[in-house]
Amino acid sequence: MPILKVIEILASSKTSWEDAAANAVKEASKTVRGIRSCNVQNQSAVVEKGKIVEYRLNCKISFTIEK
Repeated sequence: MPILKVIEILASSKTSWEDAAANAVKEASKTVRGIRSCNVQNQSAVVEKGKIVEYRLNCKISFTIEK
């Protein structure tokens, strides 16, 4: 049975929430090996002059701890 660890990542994108999630995984994978999932906890957006200019989310990244 693998042992998993969870870290929380705050991510953003000018394009979409999906892109923000991809950015979270991409950045986490630079220093974390064995990523298994990305669980989006919260979504928000920055609005300026009636338009969304930035998509933000909090997500939990789970990864396998190597023995």
